[in-house]
Amino acid sequence: MERDEDITRMRQLLSARLGMTFDDKRDPQLAEVLRARATQHGLSGRGYLDRLGTAWNNELAALAEAVTINETYFFRNIEQFNVLAEVVLPERVRARSGERRLRLLSVGCSTGEEAYTLAMVAAERVDPSWDTSIVGLDVNRAALRVAAAGRYSRWSLRETPAAAQHRWFQADADGVEIDERLRGRVRFLEYNAANDDPLLFAPDTYDVVFCRNLLMYLTPATVAAAVARITRALAPGGYLFLGHTDTLGSRPTALTVQHTHGTFYYQKADVVPPATLTHGPTRTVPAVKAKPQMLAQPQTRQRDQVLHLVQEERFGAALAVLDGIATAEADRPDVMLVRGAVLAHLGHTGRAAALCRRLLERDALNPDAHHLLAECLEGDGDPAAALEHRRMAAHLDAAFAMPRLRLGLIARRRGDLRTAERELDRAVTLLRHESDERILLFGGGFGRGALIALCHAELAAAR
Repeated sequence: MERDEDITRMRQLLSARLGMTFDDKRDPQLAEVLRARATQHGLSGRGYLDRLGTAWNNELAALAEAVTINETYFFRNIEQFNVLAEVVLPERVRARSGERRLRLLSVGCSTGEEAYTLAMVAAERVDPSWDTSIVGLDVNRAALRVAAAGRYSRWSLRETPAAAQHRWFQADADGVEIDERLRGRVRFLEYNAANDDPLLFAPDTYDVVFCRNLLMYLTPATVAAAVARITRALAPGGYLFLGHTDTLGSRPTALTVQHTHGTFYYQKADVVPPATLTHGPTRTVPAVKAKPQMLAQPQTRQRDQVLHLVQEERFGAALAVLDGIATAEADRPDVMLVRGAVLAHLGHTGRAAALCRRLLERDALNPDAHHLLAECLEGDGDPAAALEHRRMAAHLDAAFAMPRLRLGLIARRRGDLRTAERELDRAVTLLRHESDERILLFGGGFGRGALIALCHAELAAAR
């Protein structure tokens, strides 16, 4: 039986050596991995961990294989590959026309499906005479062996367009095999995200980097270093794609947020002062976000009065106070947001939605305006548009609990229990640090404790 202290120590070693983090729900898996790996080497759990703390690199690679999950398939999240084909590659071809070369990178490539998909899309959109290379990186040696072999089950083609299946795959007795022409365009390398590699991540190297569904497994410090490293390695004007569960917020260092084809991605500024690339974001999901100022400091008395009236659910009186604010102050985005929330509480969702749209015309990356507009659209019978704005709010501010809560509830109603569990788990974590003002304005009359209890109840029902 593995002791709690052994599992804790194993977590610490995984963090220090691989930059990985695991929540409590993974303890049974970690205990089983520890037991199996220690037994294979004829060691006790403690003895295995003692040795793992030294430069035991072969075993570290085997451990990485045991604790990482490699479920993927070709053209996964196809909307991102549509962006690659229709937006990114045409732009990068124009930018690189003098050199006639492109560099694409898949970080956390697993068994290779993503890297090969990049190669397929590039083959369709880039002149074959160009020097186009694709590199896939992963810490899992077993996954890399599968990638290099290029043999897959037919199930891995479940989202692959028929034309791509016909052009790039050969059927064999056990499934399918990647065409040799495509295999020759992709290289796979072992890489540990906890470490830098100055050559692999040389400045201004890559036109496109895919790093999907990796950051959520890494410690905050590793995330910060990895994102800074990738940003440094992107060419000016290059593009970064993350997984749907990862976000860098609305204004990441040296990158701009793009949103087309129903998905988010990032573009590096054409000219970036070197100093801006020395620090990445502190983490993918910040633990604490500064409380937003709802009204400007000169209006402190009126701000406090409005929030007090909202807390007492005296929304008409709160609106009257807001009506008394001078025109110049009333046109401030923070004041407009409060007015929109009060109007929504009064049932005036059309007026509230109009305010939100005005806010988004000024700043399309305002997560609070997206969330409030989603609430209004939901009430007015447009759930599809509401869902899109909720996703945007959650993506633009990784610390914003309320859209995560709503996304979890929607997934639960639809029977998508995996998404519901993921979103509600995240909402519980974020609610503990959510600002009082956001809970007051967007919590539907529920306090922090009640919202957390709601999440727990829905999670229990979903499991």
